[in-house]
Amino acid sequence: MFYTTLYDLKMVEKKLQLLIFEYVSGGGFASEKVSPSILSEGYGMLRSLVSDFNASGHNVTTLLDSRLKAFNPPIEADRIVSVSSSSELNGNLKKLSEAVEAVYIIAPESGQTLQKLVELVETSGGLSLNSQIGAIGKASNKMATYKLLKRNGVVVPEMVMISLHENVKPIRHAVEDLGFPLVFKPVDGVGCCGLSVVKDESHMVAAVKKIAKESLSEHFIAQKLIEGISVSASVISTGEKALPITLNKQMVTLASPYERSSYNGGIVPFDHVLGKEALKTAETAVESISGLKGYVGVDMVLTRNGVVVLEINPRLTTSYVGLTKAVDFNLAQTIIDAALEQKLPQNVQSKGYAVFSKVRVPPTHRVFKETCRLKEIISPPFPVAFDEPAYALLAVHSDRLENAQMAFYRARKSLLKLFDRGD
Repeated sequence: MFYTTLYDLKMVEKKLQLLIFEYVSGGGFASEKVSPSILSEGYGMLRSLVSDFNASGHNVTTLLDSRLKAFNPPIEADRIVSVSSSSELNGNLKKLSEAVEAVYIIAPESGQTLQKLVELVETSGGLSLNSQIGAIGKASNKMATYKLLKRNGVVVPEMVMISLHENVKPIRHAVEDLGFPLVFKPVDGVGCCGLSVVKDESHMVAAVKKIAKESLSEHFIAQKLIEGISVSASVISTGEKALPITLNKQMVTLASPYERSSYNGGIVPFDHVLGKEALKTAETAVESISGLKGYVGVDMVLTRNGVVVLEINPRLTTSYVGLTKAVDFNLAQTIIDAALEQKLPQNVQSKGYAVFSKVRVPPTHRVFKETCRLKEIISPPFPVAFDEPAYALLAVHSDRLENAQMAFYRARKSLLKLFDRGD
């Protein structure tokens, strides 16, 4: 990978005081139950991004849920602020946003969480490295994104928006032209939260109830299930011009209404005959929404007939933990360059392959410190919920995909071996 830019060296060398906040690990669920699976992704993104900003010479402040900070987990921040309550979180974000030179927020779009946090940063006088608030709002609404992409010639799955309060008969009528199998999901959802595969009419009520638990919206989306390979594109954008960095394979489980759909990990980059078409499609999709800045993720499906775009994520995605290992430039620095200087990297090429995935383990404090010492661990398995398993996030890199896959399985085996000794 080669990374060159055309702006002067003085700007490249400017070091910033940064605040990096990740919602799940940073106190967004302070004093509440937090999903260990989602936590592993959130902390993994935070740790990877902080490490890259640190390597680029910037001074980084971050926030950690007090329950996590008590474990003294590995993270290369210059300053860590503990958060024990939602009021403490908002106060710290306001105060710190005023004190630093730029702020980056990692948060879900659901319930307008990302949008509201970026707004809080900006009203506090902070300089945001995130997408513009209006762009976040557009990309977060799946129906609005669907209509916008369709107008711009991007292939999207047919979908309808339905009230959560409808009973079976009007829902059946609304989806009649789509046909089964379908996907029911929140209109404002993130990832696989609340998502169900609906194979027939008997699944409808349970799927709607599942959405209602995850969404604040009064409506949900029903769309035709698209068969193919689940992928994403990691894109860097200036707000007007976008540059796809890699195509990434997604390891996802799409479940019935009675089980939990999940995102498990991925491979970066992903080689496929539709790769160039997919990256160009992702570029068009991001440029369709003015104001998307920095890092943007585009979820797609590679089908027999071409590329279908599912949604745009106006934020950092979990693929970052693998992507940062598969490029030989500082990915975090490109977020700053794109967001503040409207500059994109040139001559982008990948460097080997990264494989990353969550691994489920028993919830125990006993071997936590030992797991942190494994070099492949991106997020250690925080035992925050004793009635649920803990999850670690592992990532490995090698010159060839086969070698990376073998290295991942070895790392997974080493992790699980720590838990085989019994308490």
